[in-house]
Amino acid sequence: MCDACVQQFGQPIARCPTCALPAFGSRCFPCHYEAPPLDQCLTAVTYGQPWSECISTFKFHGDVGLGRQLAQLMRNAPWVELALESADSVIALPLSASRLRERGFNQAFELVKHLVPHKADGRSLLRLEHAIHQVGATRAERLTQARNSFWVDPMRIPALRGQRVVLLDDVMTTGATLFEAARTLRKAGVAHITGLVFARAQLAES
Repeated sequence: MCDACVQQFGQPIARCPTCALPAFGSRCFPCHYEAPPLDQCLTAVTYGQPWSECISTFKFHGDVGLGRQLAQLMRNAPWVELALESADSVIALPLSASRLRERGFNQAFELVKHLVPHKADGRSLLRLEHAIHQVGATRAERLTQARNSFWVDPMRIPALRGQRVVLLDDVMTTGATLFEAARTLRKAGVAHITGLVFARAQLAES
């Protein structure tokens, strides 16, 4: 990633504080109407070129080395440093066991390791098996696929109660997956949840 791309496509914009969609002022209308299960939501960039190509190379072509550069852009985004510092742990959105075997690594956990290795948590939140890729799915399909797809390791619940966590993923499209994971953590007693993604789709899909 060159400095010119970062300067042209990586500048911060005004966003809704709880879903990270572009917004001016306070919360966007959907978040006013129905508050998401996140206390805060942060992103580094808007999903699109050149970032979609970077993510694809990182995620689907095994260029794990890109993770360090993506993580650096995330760290430089507004409010991210403070969120990471105040968090008790940073939880990577998990893959199912079969998807992890297929890909060979969890891209979210790679980002966490570059950001805050001493707070990285890849054990507390677990994901049920699924056979459907969400790439290209509609919002309704994503909501259905995400429902009840996460669980918390019972042995980790005492350590999570009352904690502040950052829940991290690479891309947020409709928010269905991140929100479902946040609900699961909330049920386990987590007190404060900040969602953090590298790229946020500009508009939620119908």
